Amino acid sequence: MPVRIGGTLMKNRIFASPTGHPDVTLDGSFTEDAVAYYERKAQGGAAVVTLGEAIVDSRYGRRHPYQVRLDDINVKHSLSRLADTVSRHGAVVSIELQHSGMQASPEMGEAVYGPSECVVDGVQVKEMPEEIIHEIVGKFAEAAAFVKSCGFGMVTVHAGHGWLLNQFFAPRLNRRTDRWGGSAANRARFAVEVTDAIHRLCGPEFPVEVRISATECHAAGYGIEEGVKYAEQLDGHADIIHVSVGCWTALTDINNVFATTHPSMFLPDGANVRFAAEVKKHVYKSKIATVGALTDPVMMEDIIASGKADIVELARGLICDPDIPNKALDGREDEIIHCMRCLSCFSHGRAQGHFFCALNPETNRERTFERALPAVKKQKVLIAGGGIGGMQAALTAAKNGHEVILCEKGSRLGGNILCEENVPFKKHLKQYIKLQERLIGRSEIDLRLMTEVTPAYAKSVGADVLIAALGSAPVIPDIEGIDGDNVLGAQEAYRTPEKIGGSAVILGAGLVGLELAVYLDMQGIQAHVVEMDEQISTGGNDLHGMAVQAQLDKRGIDVRLNTKAVRIDDGGVWCQTPEGEMYSKAESVVYAVGHRPLMKEAAAYYGCAKRFYPIGDCTMPRNIGEVNAVAATIARDIGRF
Repeated sequence: MPVRIGGTLMKNRIFASPTGHPDVTLDGSFTEDAVAYYERKAQGGAAVVTLGEAIVDSRYGRRHPYQVRLDDINVKHSLSRLADTVSRHGAVVSIELQHSGMQASPEMGEAVYGPSECVVDGVQVKEMPEEIIHEIVGKFAEAAAFVKSCGFGMVTVHAGHGWLLNQFFAPRLNRRTDRWGGSAANRARFAVEVTDAIHRLCGPEFPVEVRISATECHAAGYGIEEGVKYAEQLDGHADIIHVSVGCWTALTDINNVFATTHPSMFLPDGANVRFAAEVKKHVYKSKIATVGALTDPVMMEDIIASGKADIVELARGLICDPDIPNKALDGREDEIIHCMRCLSCFSHGRAQGHFFCALNPETNRERTFERALPAVKKQKVLIAGGGIGGMQAALTAAKNGHEVILCEKGSRLGGNILCEENVPFKKHLKQYIKLQERLIGRSEIDLRLMTEVTPAYAKSVGADVLIAALGSAPVIPDIEGIDGDNVLGAQEAYRTPEKIGGSAVILGAGLVGLELAVYLDMQGIQAHVVEMDEQISTGGNDLHGMAVQAQLDKRGIDVRLNTKAVRIDDGGVWCQTPEGEMYSKAESVVYAVGHRPLMKEAAAYYGCAKRFYPIGDCTMPRNIGEVNAVAATIARDIGRF
């Protein structure tokens, strides 16, 4: 259903909420890859596409060097190009106006100011003088007018998540006694004046969205009651009040705060909708937007119809599947790739400067997958293994016109990951596997289950191309007693937790073992983890690791580091620690110490076809995103090069 915001009619109520992009040059220009990323969301049907992290004040507001600086005229050409590219698809282009305040980097500006004097990570934060407050109000308005001149149809003022305007909201940070502190009205004054200044400069019909944190999500922060007061102050000033939660300035419980602001897989779908619904009870003029863990069109429709919010906003949901709006409109809900909230995209972006989706290999590779390639020469493709990589390779190869035979030695597609299909917080991974199965069933792919591909079988098929997607096998640690009746591997524990009894000790503090500990706790099984290393291993997904750690803390699950298992008996595990020998008592022992790539088995296929590609875990341990990316790219190359 369309919705009018200010003087603009939005074609539907699904907005792409603010996401930044790492492909920004040091002078603040967007690369072609960044433009293509935002364009893809518009092509997928989002009514509004919002860019994230644009700084309004280079003098005091920057946090890192790759932020777009809206007080620099030199970024005009880049912003105008992006606005034109995205808006031609019928979407309204918005941009998030941000000021870091006390979170600013002292190396990026002249000084660091916050609502009140304090020290943050060793940096002296000065109380912001009133003249600078007025200067920054003007900076927000000038930034909005600047992007409007570039072709943007809307702006989003960031007054949440611990940035400057949100810092003024927070009583623990704002200890002022002047007109900018004290009462809720005074603490919200900065955000209200910013909003009004934008309308004065850009016109009353120019849509202004204000993103707030309805609660800071930790004991020292403000709760929903205060959040409602700030929304009441903004009512009628902001065209949209975008209700999020959490903050970066939390001094305690940061793992839980982060995993709530960016809902982890451990939270239910639509986890933060209740906060928007509460705010909406007290707001009468502004539209209310909700955000967080939304991908299901039925749920989104219910949110709107029941009056919990007027608009639904998706960030990771549209990173995973930018076509959600169009698929919902076309009645193709069963084709939606539901974000499993693994935080791989976010972690990868922070660690390596590029974010990719675990389930959608085309995200942030849009130009690669859309560029013209040499004409394809049809090939006969045999794929050995129906796990994550095998399924993606089969679908991509078939899409490109090849004759595809997909063999899986088991009775079902999905591979090793099937052991987790009944884990509640992995339900979207289960949905993804079922989606891939449906798409394979609807295609021309020749699926052969209960079929093990031996070298002789491979030769008999007469394929032009053989893709080995055999995966890996669990590593069984060389520990005395590992063959005991009370010992089982993580895969078996996931499939049949009833075999474990009332308690378990898990060997290995990688994500498999830690998530298993959480799952067993959900089943009423007391579990603890021992790890020989001095830290847990997140496999590079540090932000999901934060979410897992929050669950471990919440459930009181003990993780004993620097603890090496040396002997297993009927009652538990004997371990070596820096303090000496220790006994971990439990009814069952579960090993989760990694997987062994099936390299030898894969290499045996060499010579069985003219072209041979080993992919996925049979080459080296890989995560789902890496497996999917390689599978899709290799399958796309077949018959072209």
